[in-house]
Amino acid sequence: NERAGGAPYRLPSEAEWEYAARAGSRTDTYAGDIREPLGSDPVVEGIAWYWNNSGDRTHPVGGKRANSWGLHDMLGNVSEWVGDWYGDYPGGSVTDPRGLYTGPGRVRRGGSKLGSAGSCRVASRYYNGPGYRHYVLGFRLARIQ
Repeated sequence: NERAGGAPYRLPSEAEWEYAARAGSRTDTYAGDIREPLGSDPVVEGIAWYWNNSGDRTHPVGGKRANSWGLHDMLGNVSEWVGDWYGDYPGGSVTDPRGLYTGPGRVRRGGSKLGSAGSCRVASRYYNGPGYRHYVLGFRLARIQ
């Protein structure tokens, strides 16, 4: 926020991140369902950098097909921190659920260049302590309106 001259930015909630990654889809990825979760998957190949096609390196954003809202690299390449703490999802149907304020770690979403095709499912989620650092972990900011 200081670098942007005080503009209000924050990490998206887990629900916001998933909404943006899905871009209206209801399948494993915004391009369809994954057929080979542990191998070379034709759907994931076109939209994400993962262990099978990354060459064990991260890639500049935009090298794979964007979702229908024009967002690139929501899946694969680097996983992304979100603002929520890890915990079980609430029961029943919810709209825009609020995440937990405490837990074993912060949620990260999207898979990475080190993961399998199956880790590139929009619904995949992992967590680490907030001090965790890794070269395949990044973030995407949401602007507060």
